[in-house]
Amino acid sequence: LFAAVEPILPSLQEDGIVVWVLGSGPYPPGVVALQELLDAASEELEPEDIWQPEDMSDTCLYIFTSGTTGLPKAARVSHLKSIMCLSFYELVGASSQDVVYLALPLYHMAGSL
Repeated sequence: LFAAVEPILPSLQEDGIVVWVLGSGPYPPGVVALQELLDAASEELEPEDIWQPEDMSDTCLYIFTSGTTGLPKAARVSHLKSIMCLSFYELVGASSQDVVYLALPLYHMAGSL
């Protein structure tokens, strides 16, 4: 989808917006190529005390939703809620070989998690 953003890239960069892409490049300067970062990332896990949350009710991520007002807003998702959503796949016996089709937008929590 980078081709859709490329024509307006200079104006985005002037506004301080950083564009991240996943896929083969090359990309213009200032565009963050995620594949290069993933390829350079270590296979080693960080020590557990770095990535393990102190409290499962702490914020894990934010999703953006229109809620009931129709205006965008951030909604907080805890570590516990994200794990509960992921456990759905365990419950139905899903594996990495399965294909999941989403009818919900990815910014909807049920669609993204």
